[in-house]
Amino acid sequence: MDWYYYIAWAAIFSQPLFLLQMWRNHRYALAKYKKKRGLFRPRTVLIVPCKGVDAGFERNIAAFFGQDYENYLLWFVVAEKSDPAYDRLCRVKDTLAEHSNAQSVRILVAGQATPGTCSQKIHNLLHCYRHLPDDIEVMAFADSDICITADWLSRLVYPLRRPYYGVSSGYRWFVPRQNNLATLALSAINAKIAQLLGDTSFNLAWGGSMAIRVDVFRSVGLDKTWHKALSDDLSLSGAVKRAKMKVAFVPACFVASYEQTTWRQLIEFGRRQFLITRINAPGTWWFGLLSCLFSILGLWAGAALALYAFVTKDANLLLYSAVPALFFTSQFTRAILRQRTIAKILKKDRRRMAAARAADIWLFWLWSWLLLALIVASAFGRTICWRGIRYRLLGPDDTVVVGP
Repeated sequence: MDWYYYIAWAAIFSQPLFLLQMWRNHRYALAKYKKKRGLFRPRTVLIVPCKGVDAGFERNIAAFFGQDYENYLLWFVVAEKSDPAYDRLCRVKDTLAEHSNAQSVRILVAGQATPGTCSQKIHNLLHCYRHLPDDIEVMAFADSDICITADWLSRLVYPLRRPYYGVSSGYRWFVPRQNNLATLALSAINAKIAQLLGDTSFNLAWGGSMAIRVDVFRSVGLDKTWHKALSDDLSLSGAVKRAKMKVAFVPACFVASYEQTTWRQLIEFGRRQFLITRINAPGTWWFGLLSCLFSILGLWAGAALALYAFVTKDANLLLYSAVPALFFTSQFTRAILRQRTIAKILKKDRRRMAAARAADIWLFWLWSWLLLALIVASAFGRTICWRGIRYRLLGPDDTVVVGP
């Protein structure tokens, strides 16, 4: 009996298991999203690092002022006053600070990161950390290019009432500002990754929407390890997991990131994200590579094997035909599930995501090839460009700033 007979059976058994896990993540996301949260309101500082002015900048910044959270400080941080974001932040602060629930609003200037140390973003975050008042219990972090709802902060902080959660996190969902193919591809690839989050031990924090207790931040040594790191979220996730704590995924903290990209920008962004993952979380990188290969081979190599069995009139034709059929059905169903999930959470953007939803569901097989290409591209080299600065990644806690 041919060896691929056994592989065919293994592939067939794997698909219901993958589909079941994605169904569980779907149910978990909707169940958690619908729950009302209690009045857990520890004293929190919300830190938003800014560099440059993204599309919808003032709208996004205004949302941070409008949180229904009575016990928080709002801090923005830039590298230099010459950054275009600084003047915009000052104007928004003058307009909105008086009417915000934030007990104080500050715009901090961190200065340039020292060459050979951490990324500029982490340098900015550590600058804020060094200025924390003694009564702050939680630090929350957000990127300036996300659009949040009024209950975002209360939802994000809520899981931290449990001591076994070291960090809580949401995730981004790219909402196209223009429905060109590159932007639709970006949204679809990101959706594939977002679907993996749930009530699992494999969750990783995402720096654009995360919160951590100050005592945990210190106990896991992030105030020290961040000094040589590039990625704030992956290094934080690793430190928390090494301390035997979990990363809580908060579905209600899925945030819209309104984006428009080109193929060149998409390739640069994708390679950068996966290269950072390869250096900081190699196990996650290998899982992504192997699972992507498995999904492609199951569908396309399975189809080739079924065709060969048909031509040769193989007795196991039905078995071999079942492999690509199951892979197609499983991947198609998973695309539908993730789009149903986000349509219920980001309701106000549902119409704007119509083209992205269709592209994800009907072209899922194409995006798998693109995802594989980006992962493979990230296997080579250690230098990236991020927000106009070049970095060389020597290790998870060893980053060199090459220059502009």
